[in-house]
Amino acid sequence: MATRKNSTDDLLAPLTLAVGQEDLLLDRAVREVVAAARAADADTDVRDLAPEQLQPGTLAELTSPSLFAERKVVVVRSAQDLSADTIKDVKAYLTAPVEEITLVLLHAGGAKGKGLLDAARKAGAREVACPKMTKPADRLAFVRSEFRGLGRSATPEAGQALVDAIGSDLRELASAVAQLCADVEGTIDEAVVARYYTGRAEASSFTVADRAVEGRVADALEALRWSLSTGVAPVLITSALSQAVRAIGKLASAPRGARPGDLARDLGMPPWKIDRVRQQMRGWSAEGVSVALRAIAEADAGVKGGGDDPEYALEKAVVSVARAARTRREAH
Repeated sequence: MATRKNSTDDLLAPLTLAVGQEDLLLDRAVREVVAAARAADADTDVRDLAPEQLQPGTLAELTSPSLFAERKVVVVRSAQDLSADTIKDVKAYLTAPVEEITLVLLHAGGAKGKGLLDAARKAGAREVACPKMTKPADRLAFVRSEFRGLGRSATPEAGQALVDAIGSDLRELASAVAQLCADVEGTIDEAVVARYYTGRAEASSFTVADRAVEGRVADALEALRWSLSTGVAPVLITSALSQAVRAIGKLASAPRGARPGDLARDLGMPPWKIDRVRQQMRGWSAEGVSVALRAIAEADAGVKGGGDDPEYALEKAVVSVARAARTRREAH
């Protein structure tokens, strides 16, 4: 889901700047340029260099005029780690790039090496954003983009189920989308995802959270044990529990009678999730939300080193959340 930040779409521009820390997107940015160069000239020479391979003077050698005027792509990874002298070389090159050569700079985007980043932008680089996707919503958007890119249709529930099943690794998510598109005809729905990824989906941290906020304590504990046995990190489970309870709190405090589309925009949730949370919040009270969040915070501290038994801390939190999900029913 790499997106260009300037107006040019010329893959053979003298300079492409890929900014961010998401390895899959950085690799794709490189592959796009290389593919375009080789489409223009099958004999294109590609040099893919780590920072330590680009010493002072190396760039001048790589970009010196050739008798055969061959097309060349020079890729510099982790450009923020280049030495000060090499950065001077690169900045000097940017003022007079060589025809038939495309320079691709991969930069993490932080404060380190910012001078080179600014110089590349000032030189009119074609820029590709490759941000690290830390939020579930970003990964869901990535999955939807992958399906669209392959010309396929998938339901919102299918996208969410795939993210729940696979997790945060974009390479695995992209591979899963490609496999589903290759194997399945027609619209891809939640049932298709479950059929392909049953074991992983049932072991996901979000399944634990869903069962807990629905008040299904036995099912939640079973899903928790399965998750832990398959290697799901405890911190992902506390995160999923927190997200689920906070979603209930947000929706409970939203104006009554608001349209799903307005709620989705105001609360930062997709419309289908609004419907799911509405079903889950029926047994919840304001006090229950508060109690559950305190229990999750205690568990989170426990799994991050504050306790001796992370598994017990998680079990205790899951039980507390499931009981909190029944506070409104038990009050009547």
